Amino acid sequence: MKSINVSSKFFISISRRTPPRSNYYYSSSSSSFNTFDNIIINKSNISSLSIPTFSIPLLFSHSAHFTHSKKKINYHQNINNNYSNNNNVINNNNAVNTIKKRLFSETSIIKSPTLFDTSQLVQKLEAEGFTRQQSEAIMNSLAEVISESMQNLTRNMVTKSEQEKAIYTSKVDFAQLKSEIQMLEKNDFSMLKSDNERLLSEIEKLKQKLGDEIKRTQASTRLDISLDKGRIRDEASILEMKLKETDTKIESEISNMRTQMEAIKFQILQYMIGTLTGAGALILAYMRMFR
Repeated sequence: MKSINVSSKFFISISRRTPPRSNYYYSSSSSSFNTFDNIIINKSNISSLSIPTFSIPLLFSHSAHFTHSKKKINYHQNINNNYSNNNNVINNNNAVNTIKKRLFSETSIIKSPTLFDTSQLVQKLEAEGFTRQQSEAIMNSLAEVISESMQNLTRNMVTKSEQEKAIYTSKVDFAQLKSEIQMLEKNDFSMLKSDNERLLSEIEKLKQKLGDEIKRTQASTRLDISLDKGRIRDEASILEMKLKETDTKIESEISNMRTQMEAIKFQILQYMIGTLTGAGALILAYMRMFR
């Protein structure tokens, strides 16, 4: 019984071209995927071989057991294009590290389609000197690595149908929201219009009421002014009569004073004439006495 001990320098180089997103498809004529063109196996560092159950102990740093039924091979050869919209590709620089760190347990038939031509890989491995069982084991391990990597990559993704459904739901929600907003705007506009009309009618009523109040105030003010004017006229006429009476009194008093002054003046003249006459007589008598 043989065993295979693969050193850590086991190298798998995958040269690929990355086509557009919608070009991940399986070509039945060429028996290969357009994503992966060449798969080159370098087994220059493989040391010893022992195959008890087709395991490769040091390939991924953990033990893994693989089954190699004919159904699995046929399943890998009949893959479909379920990943036609998947644009995630495997990074060449991290391919070996990903393979070494993966832990594979005993699994059943791979339930997800592979992204490379498994038959061509097995043929290339057999051309490099591997047996049929070893080639199938390597192919199965690589298929599981790629499949689980793709599952991890697409775990947080959605399908195109789900995306279209979400977009359609969003469009429906936006349309409903738009209609509701338009309805609310229409209702608000009608309410605003009715409120505006009500306010205009109230303003007109207030204008009319204010005009009536102004007219009443003006009428009462005119009446008060006319009454005040009549009262002022009466008071002015009374004052004028009083002034006239006062003037007549003053004039009568002045005339009385004038007559009194004239009488006093006449009396003074009389006294002066008498005095002067007496004085003159005395002077003449004195002069006669001393002659």
